[in-house]
Amino acid sequence: MPTNEFNRIKSHLPGDIVLHRPRVRSRRLRRVLGVPALFSSAYGNVGSSIYYALGVTAAYALGLTPAVFMLAGVLFAFTALSYAEGTAALPEAGGSSSFARRSFNELISFIAGWALMLDYIVTIGISAFEVPNYLAVFFVDLKSWPLNSIIGIVIIGFLALINAIGVKEAAGLNIVLAVLDLVTQLLLALGGLVLLFNPEILIGNIHWGVAPTWDQLIYGISISMIAYTGIETISNMAEEARDPGRTVPRSITLVLFAVIAVYALISLIALSAMPVHQLPDGTWTTELATEWRTDPVMGIVAHLPALFRPILAAWVGLLAATILLIATNAGILGISRLTYSMGQHHQLPPLLSEVHQRFRTPYKAILAFAVFASLLILPGQIDLLADVYSFGAMLAFTFAHISIIALRWKEPDMHRPFKIPLNVRFRGRDLPVTAILGGLGTLTVWLVVVYSHFWGRTLGIMWVVAGFLLYVIYRRRKGLSLFRTYAPALTVATSSRSTSM
Repeated sequence: MPTNEFNRIKSHLPGDIVLHRPRVRSRRLRRVLGVPALFSSAYGNVGSSIYYALGVTAAYALGLTPAVFMLAGVLFAFTALSYAEGTAALPEAGGSSSFARRSFNELISFIAGWALMLDYIVTIGISAFEVPNYLAVFFVDLKSWPLNSIIGIVIIGFLALINAIGVKEAAGLNIVLAVLDLVTQLLLALGGLVLLFNPEILIGNIHWGVAPTWDQLIYGISISMIAYTGIETISNMAEEARDPGRTVPRSITLVLFAVIAVYALISLIALSAMPVHQLPDGTWTTELATEWRTDPVMGIVAHLPALFRPILAAWVGLLAATILLIATNAGILGISRLTYSMGQHHQLPPLLSEVHQRFRTPYKAILAFAVFASLLILPGQIDLLADVYSFGAMLAFTFAHISIIALRWKEPDMHRPFKIPLNVRFRGRDLPVTAILGGLGTLTVWLVVVYSHFWGRTLGIMWVVAGFLLYVIYRRRKGLSLFRTYAPALTVATSSRSTSM
């Protein structure tokens, strides 16, 4: 940027906005990620959820778990399309928060971003908590509480410290590990189809209105949304994507098909190997919900022929732990990018959005939210984590859908490198059908969470109220409108991009 232009912009900014000159080196590094890097980062996050979502969902959905995952997959597909259109058009960190800012105002943007931040915290917590549960294949005591919670907290602390210092993740290694993980999951699915798949057992697992009951089924649908953690990952990396109008939609589409295929196959095989059965007290359950609740994929391995079991168990345990570590780190990176975006737009006070002078990372936010994630896994209750995630995710996804619809109405001529294909014409506007259906679906699931999930409702509402008060107090003290969008502070936009941002 020329010096005269830089000084002119700086002189017209409000006093509370600090503008620093961008570093040339960082500007050259901004657009470096192609489809493989974006796909691997997202799949390492979204694909990792199979290692814990299967067990906690089967505890409620029982024999209808595959159907529940498919229904959740439809909502995931609709949400992925909304994110593809929004991110391609607005390639900046923030995801649904950025969409809402352009569509509505700064307050709505903050609520969407704050809900998304809760999702990242849960992703950090649940991924770290699951690492020792899969490493228990080597040391069985690692699966017991409180040891698994303690190890999870240590993992969070270590990765948070690394990210606060600013060590950059290895994108090349992520690609290799994501491919290995996808191949392993597909091989496990194909092997399971040959050795374990049994249509008669799957049909026998279903007892309509009894196992699961209708209440359990609805609860299972709402909690199954944890299966699709991480769709925001690509959106928050969009500023670093090469040709985002092309690479972002392609990456999201690849993740969509890969994840839905894996969930369909793995869930069918798991319930073939561990069928639903009735206990002496009359309750219905499956080994997925009891013995293998925290490491369900390992349960599938345990039911394979003894010839394959030892080597495959060690491989799955090690690879799952590695992918879950990457997902933990991705959550911390997501917090870092989201904090950067929200800090730029004066949604967070300097206490959280401040960037370290040496490491150029929002170190206070990283460490603070790492503490929150650690507190969530302290009780060792995976159901609690799933409840809280569903609350935040469904809220953020609903804002994403509504924002895409609003943008189609308010800015019909906006440049959209990718446009959701299925539309209905209304008063001269093309309204996306999938965004309408997706918004209704995610809003319904969120209302179910609020109504029936005690921990999701309690902690989720507490989180939103605390964030709203923080936002109002900060903006009032700075003399800023609650709704107006101000010129962004450019402090972090470049220098931190060369580190962990």
